[in-house]
Amino acid sequence: MNNFLFVSAENDALANCKAGGMGDVVRDVPRQISERGDKVHVIVPAYSRLHHGGLPKATLNFSLRGLNYTAELFEVKPKKEFPNIFHYVLHHPEIEAGDIAHIYHNDPEEPFYTDAIKYFIFCTGVAEAIKKGAFGDLDVVHLHDWHTSLLLFLRQYHQEYTNLKDIRFVYSIHNLAIQGIRPFNGNYSSVKNWFPSVPLDYQRLMDYRYQDCINLMAVGIRFADAVHTVSPSYKEDVLLPSSPPEFIGGEGLEKDLQQADAEGRLFGILNGCNYKNINKEKKGNIYRNTVKALFGWLQQEDKKYKADFLAHTGEKIMDYVEDRPKFIASSVARLTEQKFYFIMRSPEAFVEILKKLEKVDGIFMLLGTGAPEYEDLFRKLSYQYKNFIFTNGQSEKLIDSMYLESDLYFMPSLFEPCGISQMLAMRNGNPCLVHHTGGLKDTVEHMKTGFSFDGNTYDEKIENMLQVFDEALDVFANDKPTWKKIQASAKKMRFTWQKSVDQYYELLYKLD
Repeated sequence: MNNFLFVSAENDALANCKAGGMGDVVRDVPRQISERGDKVHVIVPAYSRLHHGGLPKATLNFSLRGLNYTAELFEVKPKKEFPNIFHYVLHHPEIEAGDIAHIYHNDPEEPFYTDAIKYFIFCTGVAEAIKKGAFGDLDVVHLHDWHTSLLLFLRQYHQEYTNLKDIRFVYSIHNLAIQGIRPFNGNYSSVKNWFPSVPLDYQRLMDYRYQDCINLMAVGIRFADAVHTVSPSYKEDVLLPSSPPEFIGGEGLEKDLQQADAEGRLFGILNGCNYKNINKEKKGNIYRNTVKALFGWLQQEDKKYKADFLAHTGEKIMDYVEDRPKFIASSVARLTEQKFYFIMRSPEAFVEILKKLEKVDGIFMLLGTGAPEYEDLFRKLSYQYKNFIFTNGQSEKLIDSMYLESDLYFMPSLFEPCGISQMLAMRNGNPCLVHHTGGLKDTVEHMKTGFSFDGNTYDEKIENMLQVFDEALDVFANDKPTWKKIQASAKKMRFTWQKSVDQYYELLYKLD
């Protein structure tokens, strides 16, 4: 029996421990490993909340900032039990919940300041737990994004953790754009402050642009035994330099990725989608679930500043309870540059989409939270346009209803390492309209399983986005047989985790 440890900032197998698609991956891959008869341990930070009710497993003592630190390892109950999967959280009072999904901090003055501190503590605690044998003898440690790459720094340079060199370490890139860059020296959250006795190899650790800083995403790429992008097309993208906004590629790390590729360490494997144990909403609940979510949020202290807007949205949605629209376009996403750059830069294009929908008695439903400037833009548009329903919050029931009851799922991502939303929409026979990039290229085929737009310049992309939206509405209204064929083809697509994890074993884990 092979023994794995997954280390991540998110794990959707636990309640309230997800901000994005990484949480889905960390939930689903261990289940697939379990089905193969292997054992897997999954650990995330407790964020000062997830350890409540957990079973204390170990007290971990280690040194940081020249001081003695003590953290607690708890085993916790997942939402669903599976054989040979064990879930843990690491608690230390300085590992606090952030303002994004009660996980990440948003530090506008000094990006990654707070998160670097909490993930330094978390990773060192995990290294100590591995050293103490808390997870048994491990064959593979699978790290996810920059939050966990410090384990590779400790493995390489920290004299207390040379034992980590005996284990195979695999590193998955979920979002190359977020790199966890912090100073080497002269700052409370600098590497030297937290690891004063570790000699720093500045050349191998530095960020190319800010050479007085460590780049933790780069550390993952440079030191892991295998590096993994979450789709084959995204692997090809990241080997090339970015040229924004027309093309987002290696984000300054293309040389490291090219080297990993040349060394046979870089693999592009498409994420899977879960087709079993699905929470199913009843059809017809989409407006009811919107209203229920809105009322829930209105009672929350941290939503007070949004109360007027939530009430405005509730009033709007009630019209559609009585008089249902004939077409629903929808999006569910973090409100960030990656997902909605086209709309932020060209709001007039989105207004054009709303006008096109108005002509067919259609509405656009958007659910999400994120960057304040994106929330502000969508709230403003919602006040201006009756057929735009912006639900500025998170609700699993409503999300499930949107995937189930929309007619067209809209995903104009500037770049997309893989994307899970399009797979979830397609699972429900909901065709997607996507930007032809990264993992969206690998999953949606124009006029066969959905609709896709591209272009050589930014203006061309916007023009084509509107043209393809017209095309989709035209097929829906005037060519029902083709629309039904696209729906059926989308629903038939199977991006299974079994297929993906077979490749993990062969290419990443080297266990087949």
